[in-house]
Amino acid sequence: MKPGLQFRLHQQLTLTPQLQQAIRLLQLSQLELEAELRQIAESNPLLEFAEDAEADADADATEESGFETPEFPSREESPAKSSKEDDDSTAAPSEELAPEWDDDRFQGDPSEYGGSASRTGGTDEDGFEPQNAAPESLQQHLEWQLNLSQFSPREHAIATAIIHALDEDGYLRDGVAAVEAALPAEMAASADEIDAVRQRVQRFDPTGVASLDLRDCLFCQLSQFSLDTPHRELAIRVVNEELELLARNDVAKIARRLKAAEEHVAAAAALIRSLDPRPGAALDATPVEYVAPDVYARRENGRWQVSLNPDAQPRLGLNQHYCNLIARARGEDATWMKGQLQEARWLLKSLQSRAETLQKVADVIVRRQSAFLDYGPEAMHPLVLREVAEEVGMHESTISRVTTRKYMHTPRGTFELKHFFSSGVATEDGGSASATAIQAMIRKLITSEDARRPLSDQALAEELHRRGIQVARRTVAKYREAMRIPSSSERVRAN
Repeated sequence: MKPGLQFRLHQQLTLTPQLQQAIRLLQLSQLELEAELRQIAESNPLLEFAEDAEADADADATEESGFETPEFPSREESPAKSSKEDDDSTAAPSEELAPEWDDDRFQGDPSEYGGSASRTGGTDEDGFEPQNAAPESLQQHLEWQLNLSQFSPREHAIATAIIHALDEDGYLRDGVAAVEAALPAEMAASADEIDAVRQRVQRFDPTGVASLDLRDCLFCQLSQFSLDTPHRELAIRVVNEELELLARNDVAKIARRLKAAEEHVAAAAALIRSLDPRPGAALDATPVEYVAPDVYARRENGRWQVSLNPDAQPRLGLNQHYCNLIARARGEDATWMKGQLQEARWLLKSLQSRAETLQKVADVIVRRQSAFLDYGPEAMHPLVLREVAEEVGMHESTISRVTTRKYMHTPRGTFELKHFFSSGVATEDGGSASATAIQAMIRKLITSEDARRPLSDQALAEELHRRGIQVARRTVAKYREAMRIPSSSERVRAN
């Protein structure tokens, strides 16, 4: 083939750096946006936050006022010491500098004598308010106890492997074999040796961690009770032999099998229910996340109004001092500062676009879900991203970025914007009901049911059919499990 030249015309969408930055800022949460802007402002001198500008203005005003910090006399030049030297030149240095201590003044509460707690109002010596310590995880709590226990170096290594193999509930779900595989090959620990160490770890606080299953966990906790605990032995027998019947709350059958009185079995069952089936859950180190709303929804003059939270909007602007220096700059300095100015203006424009997009999307959401704001979750309407995107004239991906980790404060609480989106289920009149509304109906039906005869999933589905909502039993079960509501058989046992 001969070499030749060909011309082709084609269209290609290219994202400019400015557009990429705008898209990135759009999907950031409030805290992430603040951190991102702080980082950008550190590298661009033409950007500054409003609080920084106010601090600089206050400093300039202080300098212009001519205020000078007073110079205090040094220890050697203090008037008190000089007069004392004149009066008694033969006094010992230790007597001159030593304060008149009174041991009796420290017998009591130090705060009564001007201690740090009374001076700072509950703050530490540096003037900072005391902060809560980071939450302690289950592994950290157990390792702390392990270091205080009498374990040989070999047993310590095995116990450490056991602790790191526990799940969030404190169970060793994968068994002793998983611990054996995690240990170094040169240790050559047997399953019996690992299990012996595991049983010692089970006695740590909380009691029952490192258990293999529920029966093992309950037995470990019961064995820690004193021997004179009422119904302790019977409870151990129930756990070891009739745990399945206990789950069904069949006290009569348990009494017949164990040849015990029903009242004694009921008391033993009450003792078992007082135990903790998930000992590790009490030390969940998941931090609590506090959010500030990005949008407010208020009812004014009979209509719902939407406004952006002014405290959530970054107060970023141009540094006028550096902007004025651009006109006097020359050469490479002028080129660099003009480039920084252009980037700063693009960033401010992207922030303005972000705020306008958030306002538009929030307006549509509030208008579509005004019934939810007026009457509650049962009045939630079906809403998908495509409907909002068509109304505001944007792509669905843009709406998804806007509604991710953005929160709206309403009289009914603070919700993520994604909370207002839900799929629809057909109704008899040809309309549709949102999944959120159906879940609210299911919760309301279960709350008002007879405790002795809870409604099954089929009964809930039939009740929803009578209300005009066509929903299958498996859909009811899915919604019930999503709300973490037990099944009817479990609810009757709990009662």
